[in-house]
Amino acid sequence: MPALKTTLLAAATLVALALAAPAGAHDAHACMDAACTMQQLYDPGDAGGDDAATAIRYGTWGIDTAGMDTSVSPGEDFFAYANGTWAKNTPIPADQSSYGAFRVLRDLSEARVRALVEAYPLADPATGGDPARIAAVYRGFLDEAAIEALDDAPLQPVLQRIGQAGSHLAMAQLMGASDTFGVTLFGMGVSDDQRDPDHYTLYMGQAGLGLGDREMYLRDNFAPQRERYVAYIAQLLAMGGWDNPQAAAEAVLAFETRIAEVHWTRAESRDRDRTYNPVPFERFDAYAPGFPWAEYFKAAGVDHGDVAVVRQGSAVPKMAKIFADTDIATLQAWQAFHAIDDAAPLLSGRFVDAHFDFRNKFLSGQPEQRERWKRAVALVEDSLGEAVGREYVKLYFPADAKAKMDALVANVKAAMGARLDALEWMGPATKAEAHAKLQGFGLKIGHPETWRDYSGLRIVNGDVVGNVLRSRQFEWDYRRARIGKDVDKAEWGMTPQTVNAYYNSVKNEIVFPAAILQPPFFDPQADPAVNYGSIGGVIGHEIIHGFDDQGRKSDGAGVLRDWWSAEDAAKFEVQAARLGAQYEAYEFPQLPGMHINARTAMGENIGDLGGLTIALEAYRRSLDGKPAPVIDGFSGEQRLFLGWAQVWRTLWRDDALRQQLVNGTHSPGHIRAFAPLRNIDAWYDAFGVKQGDPLYIAPEERVRIW
Repeated sequence: MPALKTTLLAAATLVALALAAPAGAHDAHACMDAACTMQQLYDPGDAGGDDAATAIRYGTWGIDTAGMDTSVSPGEDFFAYANGTWAKNTPIPADQSSYGAFRVLRDLSEARVRALVEAYPLADPATGGDPARIAAVYRGFLDEAAIEALDDAPLQPVLQRIGQAGSHLAMAQLMGASDTFGVTLFGMGVSDDQRDPDHYTLYMGQAGLGLGDREMYLRDNFAPQRERYVAYIAQLLAMGGWDNPQAAAEAVLAFETRIAEVHWTRAESRDRDRTYNPVPFERFDAYAPGFPWAEYFKAAGVDHGDVAVVRQGSAVPKMAKIFADTDIATLQAWQAFHAIDDAAPLLSGRFVDAHFDFRNKFLSGQPEQRERWKRAVALVEDSLGEAVGREYVKLYFPADAKAKMDALVANVKAAMGARLDALEWMGPATKAEAHAKLQGFGLKIGHPETWRDYSGLRIVNGDVVGNVLRSRQFEWDYRRARIGKDVDKAEWGMTPQTVNAYYNSVKNEIVFPAAILQPPFFDPQADPAVNYGSIGGVIGHEIIHGFDDQGRKSDGAGVLRDWWSAEDAAKFEVQAARLGAQYEAYEFPQLPGMHINARTAMGENIGDLGGLTIALEAYRRSLDGKPAPVIDGFSGEQRLFLGWAQVWRTLWRDDALRQQLVNGTHSPGHIRAFAPLRNIDAWYDAFGVKQGDPLYIAPEERVRIW
């Protein structure tokens, strides 16, 4: 495979969603939930820049034909063929590190949320309900003069608390607390039990790294990032009044490097055969000596439980020993830096600027800070997301959208059933289990039926930092109180205004929030072939997550168990490995030596290939044996493949692409636009791709899984 053109840039950025957990636990997992059972469609990044609040339609029948570059052969570079003119003429907004179809919809969702929240006047949050709470959070953050006047005053009690944590016991208690800023070595979350999906359990996994992935600490080519990270640590510690900030910063990096050395890789952390390790609380001292577990669990408020499911089983004991062997001064400096880093976006301009310069500008290449109102919207979303969503769907989710999506999902599910029947490599017993799982798929479209109750969340006008801390505590209290209780099957893992989708293996369900059900993903006025290629491919992608390299390990009831015959599993693994080799062969000339980690992205890559395959099958079935019309010279199947490719149009800054390759769980978007097509025979027929074309793969070498 030749090197990809530098003009072909990718989709989605590196920040992962997570359910609420104690301070610092947000960096523990790359997936959505603590059990790593909720797979989202793409890695979301910073919210977008445009303030337009009207959905954009693409062309007259769903494809932006003006954005194509038909001077490029489809078999040479299908991303450029489908998106080349758009890519050449579209600048990345200065307040973003990437830009594309997802960003356009996030801009739209963000602008709509802004219009909603700005309509709420300031009132007493104690008596004014959710509108008053929303207004207090939003307008408090917009009051830049008041925040500047406070400067670091809201931070000082946090630093004093850290300074007073003069023992390993006190430091462990601080790591468990959720009413402060900072970090923990052992991130916790509460989610559906993979072995008992009707009840919630506590999950625990590795955390504690300020640079994200372990590779950032261990690979030689990330030396510049580590050097700049030390400078950033020292800068923040100095701003917080910490003694000897440079020496402390170097000690913090050395400590995090030791932690990184024992962390599991992202690929290892995806493996469900290895990541379900229940450990009773009374056994933790023997299992991972050197850490005061009982006090940690008590500080986190989870001591009413009796077991934690450990994800990285061999890493946690090593991390506990590193904690015990590290001097308290280093642990305090580590915690102080992360507390300042965590709080910085809420503080005065000098903290905001320092945080932006390192986290966004240096690491991701983003030239300018996002406007303050955009950051205020994000803060409201974090604190009161469903309260906003309840009003969002009243205005922006048409009643007929759900019915049309129901029909599309039913057609794609039927196509998946037909594909299962036709599989030559899978035996009858495994097929029967697969059919049972498919029939049991749940579906959620648009928004929850029951909304979160925020009446217990105390919000105070003008108290930006306090509101955030109380919101975190409120969310964690909500989660931790569920340990051992019945699972709420109706709960959503995303708000309606989120531009994304996900599959939850423990509930065996696919979920599509309202905000993604708009062009270019879903347009009721578009040609059906385009909708099948775009939202149909997304539906297929989420369905296939139930049958990817990890989703296939859970059955139709959501229980983690092996329901495959050994022979079928071996055949699957061979095909998955061949697919992984294709993705790892792609090169990024602007980032020498960087490649897709195929094991980390395996589930997403299988989801793309299988999802588009069954979307194509569903489209063919929808024609009822009739020929598809030709529109503007494009056949039905050409339009379907173009619909898929234009969904993944995205531009990247080089630094952000580097971060995606290291920290993301998805392949970059321009790869997603064409890589699965290379294994689908119909794509070759539709566009006349032939032997000798750069994207050509011989029929016998094409990967065929689902």
